[in-house]
Amino acid sequence: MENMNVKTPQKTLWLRALCIVIALAILAAIPAVLTPILMPKYLTQSKEGSLTEEYYSAVAETNHDVLFVGDCEIFESFVPAILWEEYGISAYLRGGAQQLVWHSYYLLQDALRYETPKAVVFNVYALKYGEPQKEAYNRMALDGMEWSSVKAEAIFASMTEEEHFIDYVFPFFRYHSRWSELTAEDFAYAWRDKPAVSDSGYLMQTGIVPADTQSELTPEQLVDYTLPATAMAYLDKMRTLCAEKGIELILVKAPTNFWRYHWYDEWDRQITDYASTHGLAYYNLIPKASEMGLDMNTDTYDAGAHLNVYGAEKLTRYFGEILKEGHAIPDRRGEGDTAAVWQRRVDAYYARKAAMEAEAREQ
Repeated sequence: MENMNVKTPQKTLWLRALCIVIALAILAAIPAVLTPILMPKYLTQSKEGSLTEEYYSAVAETNHDVLFVGDCEIFESFVPAILWEEYGISAYLRGGAQQLVWHSYYLLQDALRYETPKAVVFNVYALKYGEPQKEAYNRMALDGMEWSSVKAEAIFASMTEEEHFIDYVFPFFRYHSRWSELTAEDFAYAWRDKPAVSDSGYLMQTGIVPADTQSELTPEQLVDYTLPATAMAYLDKMRTLCAEKGIELILVKAPTNFWRYHWYDEWDRQITDYASTHGLAYYNLIPKASEMGLDMNTDTYDAGAHLNVYGAEKLTRYFGEILKEGHAIPDRRGEGDTAAVWQRRVDAYYARKAAMEAEAREQ
């Protein structure tokens, strides 16, 4: 009698194939399951890393008439809640830590997939950089971007020589060694939405550290004051993109001039000439600091390098008047749906401010 338990060669082949398929599925599932845990959450440390992804939920609520793009002088200097409260201007900040001009260009291009603002405000300080700087800053700017051809182009433009495109496509390869750094928040927010760390892109600081004597030091003398060609080429791409979309591009230099982050007169002349050549508005706000009431004994949280919330509110009120009177940005406080969204945002802003001030008093 034939032994019914004997496997035929065909059955053995199918069994092996099934085992291979199962093994491959398991191997593919491991990164898919672990990546959300291993990805940095940017909630208690390096909060700037959350700014890029927070934009998408905001634009799903309402469109914005003004988009700000740029480095830390954007997200620590301009307060959209104040622009709304004082002028009815709907604005959002797409800024990030050491966000270089190509980061800003692609983040703007990404935003234009969802909305078309009346004006884009670009902070010019990052034009001093002509090459990628650090992977950490690339990651904070790019990991939070939604996938599209724009993100792919942004990655290729931003990578340092040590980075690999595949690590952005599959973050598990980059972050698999973070096991020793994991905290409770990595597990808590692996598969659910994180709380917002910003207010429409503004990252609040309530600390007060007066500008110290170092802020009076003579800045380093440069060998060449010419702004890098690569940076200026991306500024030109940004200008062209805005022109094609009927958007006004406004250039600005935030009123911080700490000796470590000095804005040289030679750079300022180059931007002034560029703006004049292309019919753009350019506002160097450094000389306007006293006019807007800034006091570097009380309006900075890091000895003069950046503004705290009290300084940022003063700057925002001053610049809001410029947007209203000089660029005809509309007041939308009478528009019901938009006003309702912004009332929630303003309430959230003041709640965060009160909580941070209370925490500071307890320390």
